[in-house]
Amino acid sequence: MKKADRQHKGKFWKWPLRLIALFFLVIMYFEIPVTEHISLEGKGKVSSPVRFALVTDLHSCYYGKNQWRLVRMIKKEKPDAVLLSGDIFDNKFTDDNSKALIEAIASAYPCFYVTGNHEIWSKRENEIKEYLVSKGVVVLDGDSCTININGNDVDICGVDDPTYMSPEEWQSQLDNADAMSHPENYKVLLSHRPEKVDVYRSYSFDLVVSGHAHGGQWINPFTGIGTLAPDQGYYPKYVSGLYELSEDTDMVVSRGLCRERMPYPRFFNHPEIVIIDIS
Repeated sequence: MKKADRQHKGKFWKWPLRLIALFFLVIMYFEIPVTEHISLEGKGKVSSPVRFALVTDLHSCYYGKNQWRLVRMIKKEKPDAVLLSGDIFDNKFTDDNSKALIEAIASAYPCFYVTGNHEIWSKRENEIKEYLVSKGVVVLDGDSCTININGNDVDICGVDDPTYMSPEEWQSQLDNADAMSHPENYKVLLSHRPEKVDVYRSYSFDLVVSGHAHGGQWINPFTGIGTLAPDQGYYPKYVSGLYELSEDTDMVVSRGLCRERMPYPRFFNHPEIVIIDIS
């Protein structure tokens, strides 16, 4: 083969290799976690600022030794409490990374937890709940806990994921959590499922926090619309950010932190921790 032919052949292979390298660089970039900020009004129930860190859908994925990357992100924002809205643990991955995060944050912040569908699928939800309680995490499964934050009484309510529940059983948990809370307090509901908006609208929660949708996995960079989400199908409506469900109720949905657990990567869809400021 002539030298010129060899050079031409080499140039032919360089472009596909460069495109493949660029493809993987894009994937790696959108796997980097970010912090998103959302600000809400306290609706006359909050007299001084309250800050929550919303952490969802970790699926026991790895974020450095002892989950240092997530711990640093949370510490930097100085939240008053951490809301763990489901799928922190997984039904296939080991618990190591989930426990590393819990053990790093549970002693530093008040933490509140509800199950997601993967914890229910694992059939170890009771074991997981017992572990969390042993670490000081408040586990909510159809009840409410009042916490005073900066002089504000805030009710943190929560319900289990409804995977194996009848609609009546799940609604009974919501009824009980609502009944245990106080109308004059700012009321937050932890519930893994964002698609249950019609149910949430029938209650008096000021804020609902959810995950589950993983941001739609692939987000169209021009429209901001996700591609596919569980229980919402293609082009899902509730995947990321703030949604006004009614005059009285807001919902914040996190894109979550799941990375290597999924069979396909995230595009234009950074994993995230959401910081919610109520003033």
